[in-house]
Amino acid sequence: MKFETETERTGSQERSVLRRRGLAAQDASRSTDHVAEEVPVALVVNGISHAVMMVTPRELEAFALGFALTEGLVGKAADVFDIELREYARSFEVALTIAQEDFMQLKQQRRSMAGRSGCGVCGIESLELLDLQPGRITAAALHDADALSPAIARAAAELGAHQQLMHATGGVHAAAWCAVDGAVLRVCEDVGRHNALDKLIGHLARDGVDLQRGFVFMSSRASYELVRKAARMHIPMLATISAPSTLAIDIASAAGIKLVSFCRQDGCVEYT
Repeated sequence: MKFETETERTGSQERSVLRRRGLAAQDASRSTDHVAEEVPVALVVNGISHAVMMVTPRELEAFALGFALTEGLVGKAADVFDIELREYARSFEVALTIAQEDFMQLKQQRRSMAGRSGCGVCGIESLELLDLQPGRITAAALHDADALSPAIARAAAELGAHQQLMHATGGVHAAAWCAVDGAVLRVCEDVGRHNALDKLIGHLARDGVDLQRGFVFMSSRASYELVRKAARMHIPMLATISAPSTLAIDIASAAGIKLVSFCRQDGCVEYT
């Protein structure tokens, strides 16, 4: 599958600001600031609207493919036959054409969702659809006790160099795909942490990357939806810079995912 070349988008806009450096009025000055973009993106599946998410408008085709995979709309990337991106004045639409078998199953489990950039379950119709009991993943644990800390240290050291949008705006999350030794191979950024992960998964799935031979490193906390998405893709380890939630720990334990948080160059905390 090839993603069409999108119009050049930085993911940010310049806005006029008043900078205050001291207590007095004369200490203020006019300038501009780069602010991360956040726009509604409608996901349409076989002609039927499925979800509206608030997303940073870049790598939207990768986002749509990743969302389809991590939310269980399709079982594999090959089941997405086509992705078409449409741009409007203040929004975007991504139309996916998926296999008829997947579409029929989707219609039976219809989920109308108006999502926000910080929420992975908005609009879900019942508690049963939360999918809080994932199956065990088939991938073996990546690291023994001696190899884990060096891999985390390397990922933490390398991530910053790949966060161009974060450096420009100070307001986005990053999802990184790392080799077993911690080398950062690819990074996606978005105002929503789960959007960033979906973009990353979309790129990796399109490129046929073996998701059992590496790990995901997130610049955010470890929320339940990140672990759930990783479990669906059989990713053996999720590492995050900030803290996990109890539900994230429980789902990682149930799925057999190694969850590591508070990741720094000088240490980390294992939760599963």
